[in-house]
Amino acid sequence: MSAIYRSPDAERRIRDRYLRDLAAWPVPVEHARVPTRAGETFVVSCGPEDAPPVVLLHGSGANTTAWRDDAAILARGSRVHCVDLIGEPGLSAPSRPPLGSDALASWLDEVLDGLGVTATALVGMSLGGWVALDYTDRRPERVRRLGLLCPGGVGRRRTERILGTMLLGLLVPGGRRRSVRAMTGLRDPEHREVLDAVQLTFSGFRPRTEPLPVFSDGALRRLTVPVRLIVGDRDAMFDSRRTARRIRACAPHAEVSVLPGTGHAILGQGEALAAFLDG
Repeated sequence: MSAIYRSPDAERRIRDRYLRDLAAWPVPVEHARVPTRAGETFVVSCGPEDAPPVVLLHGSGANTTAWRDDAAILARGSRVHCVDLIGEPGLSAPSRPPLGSDALASWLDEVLDGLGVTATALVGMSLGGWVALDYTDRRPERVRRLGLLCPGGVGRRRTERILGTMLLGLLVPGGRRRSVRAMTGLRDPEHREVLDAVQLTFSGFRPRTEPLPVFSDGALRRLTVPVRLIVGDRDAMFDSRRTARRIRACAPHAEVSVLPGTGHAILGQGEALAAFLDG
């Protein structure tokens, strides 16, 4: 059993759900396993092979299926590579290089090299947004455009809300479902399948506990590529309004959207991202 799961049974159930969701991908895909020094990395690719590349990085406690519907839209005009972050509940290695070092950037270097990608558009959500920002700062020559959905490391992490929500899940009857709704911000019946997957994952997965390093104003000012930021005004994980303010102040060329009534899970942004990538 991998140490990132609570039990072998939990690992099996989470993996079985992931494989089932992968089989339901709405457009033809190719699967690749890219060797890196941090361990094997699983990638789902779709779209025309000769189209401009875009690499999608999901958030903590997730995997490539977070992008399934958006990837199908982006694949109309891009070669889309959905990467399972290492150390998360996908099919990549369970290793967790330290945040705040060059380790994750070096890992992503090897993934891109393995895919034959020299430079790419990069889109990340939550933890994946942090990785995308970190990579753009460290490897600006390899990033052509940067898309960020509810990224970590810019606005303050709402630690007190997170702890309160965790206690709700542990102590209150039926609290686990309510906790998942509170953390994601997903409440509509149409999101039931997503909520089921998140609830299953966090019943058996051990997320990273180390805090995300916060990007300095200087790092944000170094963003010279086109940037598209999308956050929700009811994000329970990060102070999204501060995220928007800092990006606007430090990267005034960025396109910034604060979605009303939207929490941390930002879904259905494929068309907006496609327009941004088309430039």
